Amino acid sequence: MDRTVAIDVSRLCKTYDSHNAVDELSFQVYAGEIFGLLGPNGAGKSTTLRTLITLLHPTSGTATIMGYDSVREADKVRAMIGYVPQERAIDRFLTGREHLQLLGALYHLTKEEATKRIGELLTLVELEAHADRPAKTYSGGMKRKLDIACGLLPDPKILFLDEPTLGLDVQSRLRIWEYVRMLKARGMTVVMTTNYLDEADQLCDRLAIIDGGKIKTMGSPAELKIALGGDIVALTLKEIDRMPALEADLKNRPAITSVRATTKGLDIRVESPEKALPTILESANRLGCSIEFIQYNRPRLDDVFIAHTGRAITESRPEAESA
Repeated sequence: MDRTVAIDVSRLCKTYDSHNAVDELSFQVYAGEIFGLLGPNGAGKSTTLRTLITLLHPTSGTATIMGYDSVREADKVRAMIGYVPQERAIDRFLTGREHLQLLGALYHLTKEEATKRIGELLTLVELEAHADRPAKTYSGGMKRKLDIACGLLPDPKILFLDEPTLGLDVQSRLRIWEYVRMLKARGMTVVMTTNYLDEADQLCDRLAIIDGGKIKTMGSPAELKIALGGDIVALTLKEIDRMPALEADLKNRPAITSVRATTKGLDIRVESPEKALPTILESANRLGCSIEFIQYNRPRLDDVFIAHTGRAITESRPEAESA
């Protein structure tokens, strides 16, 4: 991977009414990589993205994009980037081609430039056969393809994608993933936000896990999983009421590094399944816990998220619940 720094973020903060939406974020994005900001709704991902694309001014800290300061040189930054928001304001009555033509005029492309780029992009996202149909006849996946074509129209060096597959069906999601990989293969730098663990795992070269406006950990999906240091033995128990006793009994046992309660049983991180399994079975038998199912797996990205935030990505933060 090219180690040229395309984006450099240093101690970035964005505060609203004494609430830190983004709190002291520092990270770098390398040229030609797919970099992900992974976290639940309200984690600060979109705020970070909007600051990088110059829509928001940071309260403090700095961000440079291709060497240009996002505040002092915002015009130069905008000339280098494309942006695909969560929801673009698509006019239902305009055709796909008309959307791109309108955007081309806003970017001050000549008629010849716009016609050439629009033809290339419609082919790229496989919308050429549907280009002259009104957008109201498009499926969710087709609208997202049009969004991506709109983001690529200015021929950006860096493409920012905010929740690129939010609300799409499985097949449409996989197609969007293909386009993102293709853009990387063409040398484009891609920065994306997502709250889908599988999307971050499949697409991102590196990612930062964000929660409560802070970066909890950062690295490639493989590095983050390896760094947990252990595999998972997942128990499904018949009697959930016995679970607290088994959880307490297994903590601090040899070959067991952590124990976490789930809705159906326990997730037990182990140094070695061969060493830990006899201990787990002996403890369950002694405490009268009937095990319905045992599953063994290598660490997953959701395990990484839980290890660094203390909860699953789908769970609310405690302070959010109390608020």
